[in-house]
Amino acid sequence: MRRPALSRRSFVGAGAGAVVLGPGPGLTAPARAHGRSPFGRYGSPRARLTPRTLYVHPGGRGDHTTVQAAVDVAGSGYTLVIAPGTYRETVAVDTARTELTWLGASDDARDVTVVYDNAAGTPRPDGSGTYGTSGSATTTVQADGFTARHVTFANDWLRADHPGVSGTQAVAIKVQGDRSAFHHCRFLGHQDTLYADTRALGTFARQYFAHCYAEGDVDFVFGRATAVYEHCHFRTLIRTDLTGAPYGFVFAPSTAGANPRGYLVTHSRVTSEAPDGYYKLARPWVPSSDTTARPMLTVRESRLGPGIDAVAPYTNMASGHPWQDQRFAEYRNTGPGAAVTVPEDRPQLTHAEARAHTREAYLGDWTPWYSRHSWHSRKDR
Repeated sequence: MRRPALSRRSFVGAGAGAVVLGPGPGLTAPARAHGRSPFGRYGSPRARLTPRTLYVHPGGRGDHTTVQAAVDVAGSGYTLVIAPGTYRETVAVDTARTELTWLGASDDARDVTVVYDNAAGTPRPDGSGTYGTSGSATTTVQADGFTARHVTFANDWLRADHPGVSGTQAVAIKVQGDRSAFHHCRFLGHQDTLYADTRALGTFARQYFAHCYAEGDVDFVFGRATAVYEHCHFRTLIRTDLTGAPYGFVFAPSTAGANPRGYLVTHSRVTSEAPDGYYKLARPWVPSSDTTARPMLTVRESRLGPGIDAVAPYTNMASGHPWQDQRFAEYRNTGPGAAVTVPEDRPQLTHAEARAHTREAYLGDWTPWYSRHSWHSRKDR
């Protein structure tokens, strides 16, 4: 028997010792205490790791009680150590705050959650219209060199709570900077959860996601960045508002036509809480702002669970831009969702072609898998 689907508000913080979100706008208490200091082995305001380390604690035991307040003070090269808790706020990292690092103090992403509940169709408070997809993001990172470890980025806006809203995109994080790295992080939402993008059409921003977890339903990993997802877990959600397949799409890249590299998914897995075959692996997004885009996605050496439609894993977003004209490919995938039943609908790389689809080839001279910190890492779910 399938377990009943939990609402986003009751399960954003799900996990050992985590805070459970309530419907109210206030901050919750820290998820757990770590000895005498809520910052564990990462120091404290009285014993800073470096002069450029700031501490965030919702109860006032750090330098700041909100993440945005700490970001506003931080300059380039700063580190934010974030105590366990749920931070209900929107956060923006502008282009000037380069080489910024966020560390979840408990070394477990389930304990540190940055969450809000705007959607594309949510009216702006000043009456100037709605937020739109980009404006709905809980966290927006425009700066280059951003790194996050053991943090959950979430958007808990629910369709069921807003039946009259048509703009149901609700972004957990929009990342636009070059050399953006996420290690052991979680990305929670429904539609358009993880927006891996660039600041401008002609900018080829590189991003790296390692040992991360992302979930959603419609296009929940999307954008035009050059992004590598390594050892990640993507989970598709049940939908109570639909009676049949497809429920949604895991990836929706919008790679610029001039960019030789788009999304690379390697040594990862896709699971589902929905019925078998109810999800497509991907569809190409050719936005109206760039009709010359040629979306690119390579999924290699990954396990695709039964939730993926193996017969027709790809579909079109717009009839004028068929997925067959884009750059979709697979290599040595396993699992029920990877079964090749209709070869022409599952383009496969040759061994020679696969050599050009590696993290090194996509990221060039940037090596984020070698951390500049010596923080101990452990796998999240």
